[in-house]
Amino acid sequence: MNINLTLFGQIISFAIFVFLCARYIWPPIIKNLEERQAKISAGLRNAERADHELKKAQQQGQSFIHDAKDQAAKLIEQANKRAGQLVDEARMLATQESERIKGQAVSEIDRQVTQAKMQLRQQVALLAIEGAQKILRSQVDPKTHQAMLNDISMKL
Repeated sequence: MNINLTLFGQIISFAIFVFLCARYIWPPIIKNLEERQAKISAGLRNAERADHELKKAQQQGQSFIHDAKDQAAKLIEQANKRAGQLVDEARMLATQESERIKGQAVSEIDRQVTQAKMQLRQQVALLAIEGAQKILRSQVDPKTHQAMLNDISMKL
């Protein structure tokens, strides 16, 4: 009969142990487990949010890179157009300057040709007068000489 009484004593001891565990030991353990579970779930949510933000940041970075490449291409295109315009303007200015220099040279040549013709006319007139003097063997006075010179130069 001791077995029944011992068994009954063990049941009462076990019930007291379960009651004490349920009352004083399990609540802090459950509380710690719930806090840990909340921290882990918050960490997982934060990790998912960070992963989502990382993907979003990568997409924005790709769009920024794409926009920067587009802007760089536009700037290069504009620079090439401006360089072409500058070359065309320089070519046009050089052509105008060469035409101006050419015109000046032509007018200078014309002036020198005219001056050379005048000198030749005067020399021809002098030679003609000298030839006429030698032929006639007479001296012509300076006024007549100058009048003949002017007359001959006008005819040439």
